Amino acid sequence: MPQYGMIVYSPVPADPTALSAEHVALLDEFPARAKSLGAKVLGGSYFPKQRGFAFDPSTAAMTVQGGAVRAGTLVASDLVASAFFVLAAPSIDVATEVAMLHPAAVNGGVEVRPLYVPPGQKQDDYAD
Repeated sequence: MPQYGMIVYSPVPADPTALSAEHVALLDEFPARAKSLGAKVLGGSYFPKQRGFAFDPSTAAMTVQGGAVRAGTLVASDLVASAFFVLAAPSIDVATEVAMLHPAAVNGGVEVRPLYVPPGQKQDDYAD
């Protein structure tokens, strides 16, 4: 299954210790909600012992912000990158639907990019 990086953007100062209890609860539910759409959260900045990842060019990026989806990145916005997730999903459309479930999609943004696959290698779901 293809893999996608989800870069989470938050308003400055993006202090992880200042997240509301509701936001943290939504983060805890996020992997199960992603699974309900046929995707699997493989890891991210909130998960220990992660492998390294590289993104495909930003020309393939989709952004979810304030409930709207558009092509492109949030790099030039006034938001800051505050976390990342890696997701296995059947398509970038499903990955974008999963991004809409992330709590940061409401008051920040979530950027979805395909992950780079080195020549001669394939992506897998990193069995549990």
